[in-house]
Amino acid sequence: MLWANPLRWHLSAGHEADITHAPTLLDNLPAQTVIADKGYDADSLVEWLRQRHIGVVIPPRCHRKTPRSYDQWRYRARNLVERFFLHLKSFRRIATRYEQLQHTFNAFITIAACIK
Repeated sequence: MLWANPLRWHLSAGHEADITHAPTLLDNLPAQTVIADKGYDADSLVEWLRQRHIGVVIPPRCHRKTPRSYDQWRYRARNLVERFFLHLKSFRRIATRYEQLQHTFNAFITIAACIK
């Protein structure tokens, strides 16, 4: 099975939106293109990426008055990331968040990421 390997991850609180941590994860990352789902469709993030000359492959949300175009062919590669999360969820300790401390939870994610 083919799936993407993570370069970085950031554990955030459950009540926080993922998009608030996107600049932290993407800063100083040698990326040419960012492929993300509709949850990351924000003008501020798209502008932040374009200022860094990073390609944006994020489909627009349905409530946009003027939808932004995106490369649908390249967007299909996002399934590699989804496969990685599916792989992580096969480990019960990770799927149920058995570990309460951040450093031990991150350690189990690291171990699971190493196992193919």
